[in-house]
Amino acid sequence: MNAIFKRTSVRKYTDQPVEPEKIELLLRAAMAAPSACNQQPWEFYLTDSKEKLIALGGCSRYATPTIGAPLAIVPCYRKNDLIAPDYAEIDLSACVENILLEVEELGLGAVWMGIAPGRDRMENVRKVLGVDDSLEPFAIISVGYPAVENKQQNRFDTTRIHWVK
Repeated sequence: MNAIFKRTSVRKYTDQPVEPEKIELLLRAAMAAPSACNQQPWEFYLTDSKEKLIALGGCSRYATPTIGAPLAIVPCYRKNDLIAPDYAEIDLSACVENILLEVEELGLGAVWMGIAPGRDRMENVRKVLGVDDSLEPFAIISVGYPAVENKQQNRFDTTRIHWVK
């Protein structure tokens, strides 16, 4: 899998919309993520509305890439009836990583903007998208065709590897 070694955070996009079939593949990748006790706590809010994208960009000082993106995906997790509720955010992290890897495979670009666990940011997103009270907004992922090409940094560092025998 080369996507893992090519993926970068993309914050600037062309105006080209993301095709519906690619959006479906992103969501299929998201829902293929592992989750604790197979609880699959995820729900997804999507928008391509310029008004909503601009509003999402104001939900956090880090969320401005949504302003110029053609699409935002907001993964949320259920708060109720979970087998392992303490692992819902971990499950969503795996879900978001799957989206980011599929973005690379599809020739798109994206950036993961953290929302949880910041209550103010979570509530801002909830208000903009009308997220149901039974759900918690986890992240904003802006998605589109990259306006610039980024190269991934080499982050491999042998000093962080510790063999225990």
